[in-house]
This record gives sequence, C-alpha cells and structure tokens, in this order.
Amino acid sequence: MFRNKKIILGVSGSIAAYKIAFLTRLLIKEEAEVQIIMTQAAKEFITPLTLATLSKKPVLSEFVKDQTGTWNNHVDLGLWADIILIAPATAHTLAKCANGICDDLLTAVYLSAKCPVMFAPAMDLDMYVHPSTIENLRKLQSFSNQIVKSNFGELASGLLGEGRMAEPEELMEILAKHFSEIEMLKGKKVLITAGPTQEPIDPVRFISNHSTGKMGYAIADKFAKAGADVTLVSGQVALKSPDSTINLVKVRSAKEMFEASKLYFEDADIIVLSAAVADYTPSVVADKKIKKKEETFNIELTKTVDIAKTLGATKRPEQLMVGFALETDNEVENAIGKIKSKNLDMIVLNSLQNAGAGFGHDTNKISIIKRDGTMIDFDLKSKQDVAVDIVAVISEHLAFISEQ
Repeated sequence: MFRNKKIILGVSGSIAAYKIAFLTRLLIKEEAEVQIIMTQAAKEFITPLTLATLSKKPVLSEFVKDQTGTWNNHVDLGLWADIILIAPATAHTLAKCANGICDDLLTAVYLSAKCPVMFAPAMDLDMYVHPSTIENLRKLQSFSNQIVKSNFGELASGLLGEGRMAEPEELMEILAKHFSEIEMLKGKKVLITAGPTQEPIDPVRFISNHSTGKMGYAIADKFAKAGADVTLVSGQVALKSPDSTINLVKVRSAKEMFEASKLYFEDADIIVLSAAVADYTPSVVADKKIKKKEETFNIELTKTVDIAKTLGATKRPEQLMVGFALETDNEVENAIGKIKSKNLDMIVLNSLQNAGAGFGHDTNKISIIKRDGTMIDFDLKSKQDVAVDIVAVISEHLAFISEQ
C-alpha cells in the first residue's frame, strides 16, 4: 500500500509533534519514502535529528541548505510528493496556509503542491472552536484540502475537549484509505451531474430550484484528486470552475442535461447523478417577454425526461450508477423505490428534515443505501467531507466487486 509512496510530513510547533516520530516509523516500516519539513517552532518540541534518523532523510526547515548557497527547492518538493500531511497543524500554520502567507519552507511547499494535502489540527479547546480557526478550516477545505478531525481528550493545558491531534495509527488508516482509493479509481471514467436546471418560460424567466451544485462539485473534485477521468455536467451555478483536469460541460435545461449525460454515459465506468433536475418544463416557451396583464397566469407543464431512469435502463452490469434522493417524508422507503425503478447500484439520501442538510448549506447529512438494502448513516459534515465519504463507499464497493 505505502511502498515507494512519496509523503511529505509537515510538522509545526505543538506538543503533538512527538507523535510524528511514531508516524514516521510506521510509514518507513511500510516502505514509504518520507520527507519531513519542520517549522522553527516545531524544533522546540522534537529534534530534527530524531526525525531525520527515523525517516532516513535530512529534515528540511530552511530555504538555503548550507553556506554554499544550495537551496531546498519548494517547487520541486511540491511536485515530488504524492501527498502532503501537515501534522500537527497549529492554529498559526492553519491561518497562514488558509490565507496564502508564505514566510517559511513549509508554507512555500504547501502553496507549490500539485498533490492532495491533509491537515491534522492540534491545539487547545478554545483555539480549536474559535470562529477564526473554524473559518480557516472551512477555507482550507474549500481549496480541496482534507481536514483530519481532531479527537476529544486530555489536552496539554489540562482541559478536556476537542483539539487533540489524531493518533499515528489513525493517520495511517486515513493515508491507507487515500492510496487505496487512488489505486481503485485511477483512470476510471466518471460522469457526474450537478446543480439545478432552468426551464424557460420566456426569454427572461425560468423555473428552477434551490440547488447550488456544491455537493456535486465536491464529489467531482474528490474523484479527480483520486486520479479519475472526470466529466462534470453542470447546471448554472455560482461556483468557481473546478480543477482544470475536470471536463466541465455547462447546461441549462433538463433536456440539455439529459443530452450531455447521454453523450458521456456510454464510456463511463461510474455515474453519479447529484443534479437537481426539474421534473416538469413549460409546454410552450414564449419568444417574447410575457407582459403582466391578467390577475392570474397559468403555465402548462410537461414532464421532463427522467435522466436516471432512462440511463439506468441501458446501464451495463460493469457500470456503477449512484443516484441522489432529497426527501421530506417516507425518506428511506422512497429512496429504496428509486434504486429499483431507476436501476441504481446505490443512492445517497438526505432529508430536508435534518438541520444543515439539503440545498444552500455548506454542510450535509446523508445516508447511503445500497441495492442489497445495506444502509450507512453519516453525521452532519461539510460537503467536502461528505464527498470523501461518498467516494470512499464507491471505492470500497468497486474493490469488493473486483474480488468476486
């Protein structure tokens, strides 16, 4: 799993830095190639000599190596790594990375990185829950970085609460899961739909819904980071364009989304239909703006193509198809019904009954239901973390199928 994987461990100034000695030893034992970069503050908690001995590489902390003027090229380091794990990540280091402050080798490598980056925060309880820290963590997640949630436990201050850095064994599991997903998903062709559709009434008006596309974009980003070949068919959203490696296809109406999805469906290995597609569209679209004259105004609507059902009818056995269900009542029953009627392999269910879930939020609370009836419930999380969970379940499902 870890053999020949190039891993940068970024260590900042926290008492939790001692855990990196154990993590380094575990990684080296698994034949990973580990390069450690320390901040100056980190050296107050653990010596570079200790980590250099364990990693079998000189620890880096300065831009200039020695008096000859040889320098540690942060760009080369950012290109070299398969993954960067900054652990412990102090409030200070989180703030610098979140805001692009580049005043040491570690932050320069972070800003130069072309690989996935994970942060494992470590700090006292009050610092961990401070609004500025929460905002910095949110910003880092929005940049497609992964945050390893801190544990609840005894802190260096003597207080009991959240802020304790994840243990080395936990970090090993997270890294192993990351590399497992990459091995399973690398080169896979993935089709994702996201965002709302807009059904025109006249040249200036349309019928739509409250979908922001955040969930679908987060899923697309996670797949791309895992090495998949991603096509994202997106409705009109107010989000920044995804990673340049993602093939972004912009559409407006349900008909356009269906046509674009159909175009890429045949070659797709994995299909994730997270878009909020209109069920109905105006039967007649006025060619000029409709004037406000009458007290009442009726619009006749016609059913749109059921994209999931239509694609599902032609799905090959080797294709994996995932649907989404946003429900307000009889949630599980309705979701299971969609699995059967649309020939899905699994469905992601969320409910408007759950606070913080559904349209417009940066968070979501989901359950994933498989065709065999297995249901996995997840806590309320950021949509980036929800994307991690969804991709992990898909990856595990593919691994299970390949072993059969």
